[in-house]
Amino acid sequence: MSQTYGKTRWTRFAVVMVPTIAATAAIGVSVAQGALAASINVSGQQFKVSAGHLEGTGFAQYGSVDVEKAGVPHAVAVSSFKNATINKLCQSVVLDAPLIGKVSLNINAGDNPKKPVEAENLYIDLDDLSADATFTNINIGVAAGAISKGNVNPADRAAAGQLGAGAQFENSFAQEADKASLDGVKQTAWATSAGTFKLNGLHLTVKKGVSECF
Repeated sequence: MSQTYGKTRWTRFAVVMVPTIAATAAIGVSVAQGALAASINVSGQQFKVSAGHLEGTGFAQYGSVDVEKAGVPHAVAVSSFKNATINKLCQSVVLDAPLIGKVSLNINAGDNPKKPVEAENLYIDLDDLSADATFTNINIGVAAGAISKGNVNPADRAAAGQLGAGAQFENSFAQEADKASLDGVKQTAWATSAGTFKLNGLHLTVKKGVSECF
């Protein structure tokens, strides 16, 4: 069974790491080695992620709560994939740098259709999504605990490096699907965790002012 959703805001995708400016050198070394292990948030602020196309298997989504270091809670939808490939990935975060002002960090990867970004055990906490999405063998509205019996177990997130203390999986919406395909993805997120990212064709830029993916 397949269902298609156009410009959906709550059934959404997941994706990859947005580091702070101080981590730029370390990222370059890791990418040169071909893979990244990541568990990322950005000082309790949102960041933007877009993608031309996302293809993933072992999809699940459920409601949760992320808590900032300052103790401020945020309701989020956690989307997870066992495996995903991403074309035309863009990530951006705008930071306030001392003595400089607004500084934008942008990461682009996967522009070559034959060499997409690859991710395993991918989780992303978001509160807004726009995309054209197709789900295969989807199960919507299941009890949140039921997804632990399917393709993705929320408990696996700890192995990838869970973010957002106070995460809640009970008494919440949930859905799962064997496969998900999303085009024209635009999202705002609070945190991302994953086992491995392979960022083929990485291009990282740091520039003064505001420069975002969308």
